[in-house]
Amino acid sequence: MKFVPTLVAGALLTASTLSFAAPDPKATIADLDARLAKIGAPKLDGTAQVAGQDVPAIYFGDRRINNNFDVVDAIRNTHQATATVFVRDGEEFVRVSTNVLTPEGKRGLGTKLARNAAYAALDAGKQYCGPIDVLGTKFESCYNPIKDASGKIIGASYIGHKQ
Repeated sequence: MKFVPTLVAGALLTASTLSFAAPDPKATIADLDARLAKIGAPKLDGTAQVAGQDVPAIYFGDRRINNNFDVVDAIRNTHQATATVFVRDGEEFVRVSTNVLTPEGKRGLGTKLARNAAYAALDAGKQYCGPIDVLGTKFESCYNPIKDASGKIIGASYIGHKQ
């Protein structure tokens, strides 16, 4: 494909002036976490059914996040990114709010975070940013642990930009 300079509104556009910024996963996860924090402090309270299974109910303030998609869908709309809130259920991180789709085109609710580099970082209470496979698709991602007021890891936030 040959690039042809174009004159638009008195400005000569060339390949060097047409730059597209790559998505910034750290900025996107910061936006997700800020949106959640604005709702209120994270906590667990009781259980809720997600995809036919009982899991801990994760709240931000008074809003239960299980089966609530407004925040993750806002991240998709703003950043063209996938987003998930996981709840910690024993040793697992379970998707309770997500815009990640299964191969069948349904939200990947109730699926568990694979035992990978992101899992290891979260289990240690640390952020993970880097390449990851999410339900069979490659993403440039970031994951952050979600901690309650006592510092206990009760879940995780995730964003991914498709590679």
